[in-house]
Amino acid sequence: MIVQHHSSSPAATESFARELALWAKPKQCILLSGDLGSGKSTFARAFIRALANDAGQFDVPSPSFSIIQTYGQTRVPVAHIDLFRLQSSSEIEELGIAELLDSHILLVEWPDKLPKDISRDRLCIDFRGSGETRDLSCTAFGNWALLFSRNAQINAFIKQSRFRNGKRIFLEGDASSRRYERVSVGATSALLMDMPRRPDGPIVKDEKPYSAIAHLAESIAAVVGVNDYLLRLGYSAPEIYDVDLEHGLALIEPLGTQVFGQKIMRGDDMQEPMKAAVEVLADMANKQWPSTVPVRGGNHHHVAAYDLPAMMIEVDLLPSWYWPHIRGVALPEDVYRQFTSIWQDLILRIKVDQEIWTLRDYHSPNLLWMPERSGVRRVGLIDTQDCVMGHAAYDLVSMLQDARVDIEFSFSDELFLQYCNLRTSAGNFDRSSFERDFAILGAQRATKILGIFARLCKRDGKSGYLKHIPRVSRYLARNLSHPELHKLKDWHDRFLPVT
Repeated sequence: MIVQHHSSSPAATESFARELALWAKPKQCILLSGDLGSGKSTFARAFIRALANDAGQFDVPSPSFSIIQTYGQTRVPVAHIDLFRLQSSSEIEELGIAELLDSHILLVEWPDKLPKDISRDRLCIDFRGSGETRDLSCTAFGNWALLFSRNAQINAFIKQSRFRNGKRIFLEGDASSRRYERVSVGATSALLMDMPRRPDGPIVKDEKPYSAIAHLAESIAAVVGVNDYLLRLGYSAPEIYDVDLEHGLALIEPLGTQVFGQKIMRGDDMQEPMKAAVEVLADMANKQWPSTVPVRGGNHHHVAAYDLPAMMIEVDLLPSWYWPHIRGVALPEDVYRQFTSIWQDLILRIKVDQEIWTLRDYHSPNLLWMPERSGVRRVGLIDTQDCVMGHAAYDLVSMLQDARVDIEFSFSDELFLQYCNLRTSAGNFDRSSFERDFAILGAQRATKILGIFARLCKRDGKSGYLKHIPRVSRYLARNLSHPELHKLKDWHDRFLPVT
């Protein structure tokens, strides 16, 4: 793919570099060609400063003499390389550029001596022009071709919205394919949700991919349908300002910066926010929830049941990913059969008198404290797209057994009691069966998460999630102590002790 870009000034070149930095990932390579003074260094400095979230104070020295200048404090590690003074390919081999590429994005000036296939995902930018203007010829290979196309779709979407000409700033990605940007016009801003339609993964069972069995959202239509309905009922889901269902793009309301997880990590007093979040769940448990909701444009979104196949494919992540991570070998077939038999029996014991919307990720990264609002609206709800029809205990488990931050057991017990009291006061609440189901669903969620974190490490190279495994293991051990889970506890004690 070849894209022509005209820069009318050095500032325009810097703006283009900042836009491309929104897509930076390790293993990418940007090769900058052109005469001395053509704008290569201007582009590189702006790109690196964008990754440092700094408009100009971040020091980016020229690598003309050091040859390689690396930056580990940027959002993505980056290596700025200048090969002008090198004479031979053998000198380049001694620099260890290939090794850097494993963990960095490379910005290479004077790249002619590099191997042509230095990276499958490479972007070649040739700078031409005189005076203040520059014409940049961009030849995109591999993933860069897809990113250029996606970037154009986003620019076109923003241009037709109230945020046209807004400044785009990378906000975050997550464990899925979704990514977010902040789009600002003056003091007004929105969040850009970039959620392309989920491609089908490999078939794992019953001729279906994992996402279909687990009922994960296939498109941004799920966000639109779920959020619009939550707002209608008076909950603080983000308002969706504009949406492009075909391309999976939306501009949504920012719900502030008081994320529960960040507040917990800072040591903020969480008594009031956590109790308010419990009130939200108790309130949701007393409502009738539809299995189909309208989506703007005349479509509908089906809220699937959190059924046995979905829950079983999730617990299967432990034998599929976590066991090999711990043991280094596959789980023996007879031990696997015992595991699945125990889990099928446990899941079928769960008593669901009335299915309600289960958000599945009702935990600290997705809850925001909004004390300026009142009642249940004080808790902002994000990451709602995987909502299913399920048991009221599941989201309470997600919150009280948070995989990413420590919730003291004494505090979680206090919040659990608060929830039970709220449900009891509303009538028709069987606490004994709820406690059993809470333990089963807590063990199910912990089992799933252990597998997910091992998969993120092995398959996706995201080893940072492994630091949470001891915490999740503590939750699993606590759930296994319930008498109804004694068979599962015996299985773990024999084959995979929880430590």
